Amino acid sequence: MATLGIDLGGTKIALGVLEGERLVYSRRIATPQDGAEHVLASMVEAARQALDGSGVKVDAIGIGTPGPIDYENGVVIFAPNIPHFRNVAISKYLAEHLGLPVFIENDANAAALAEHHLGAARGASSSLFVTVSTGIGSGIVLNGRVWRGAFGQAGELGHVTVLPGGPVCGCGNRGCLEALASGRALARDASYAFSEEVSTPRLFELWREGEEKARTLVEAAADYLGIALANTQKLLDPEVVVLGGGVTIGGGPEYLQMVISSFAAHTRDWRMAEVRLAAMGDKAGVVGAALAAQIS
Repeated sequence: MATLGIDLGGTKIALGVLEGERLVYSRRIATPQDGAEHVLASMVEAARQALDGSGVKVDAIGIGTPGPIDYENGVVIFAPNIPHFRNVAISKYLAEHLGLPVFIENDANAAALAEHHLGAARGASSSLFVTVSTGIGSGIVLNGRVWRGAFGQAGELGHVTVLPGGPVCGCGNRGCLEALASGRALARDASYAFSEEVSTPRLFELWREGEEKARTLVEAAADYLGIALANTQKLLDPEVVVLGGGVTIGGGPEYLQMVISSFAAHTRDWRMAEVRLAAMGDKAGVVGAALAAQIS
């Protein structure tokens, strides 16, 4: 079976045709910034080129998109990083213009599918995927399928409260993991601590140089992530935890080990999942979107 995966992002749209387990076609285009109509038109045009250029018969299309989704109707309620993209019936639009069945999935869930079936968690019965980047996204795969929950909002580890009364998160709540351990949060806290603008990569440089304030900030962020992983372990008991994203990669082995140590400390005598680094890289979104169409 061959499926077309479309990974919709704030600045780029990635497309790829997955035949079985092999990506036989891939390309990227810029995401239009002038409204949903132009985004949809660009997706259709790029999808047509993919369908014509892949050299295989495509059976279905999968879309990975940010933001909350009305899965039943294939509607993106809003995409946080795409201007004027609200209540967009994306599945219906693409199906009508491309003549193929269309399946929609949250972008983090799509990446979780890719890592579970073809990446770092391959062979596991269940997995939790967490990407720690500008924000924190995650997805849960149980018995080969994404677990969305009753209302389509499962797997939002970035918005689990790990410090009651903590800093205000972009979602409006206080003390969310994303408000404490994401790249944006680290840069915010570092800039305050050093009284000048400090990026997350620069913070990691200072930490490796042994700077005391940098050490305090990085250790705290790693600890909060470990707490969130331990809570998830006790609630869902995944076999494998896959960590990816710019903060995870930028922090390197030392940061990863701090996260694992915190995870173990807060799990205590409970059995903890094996932690692995993400393997799919920037292909995870598009491959996962294609897999969503294959599995649905």
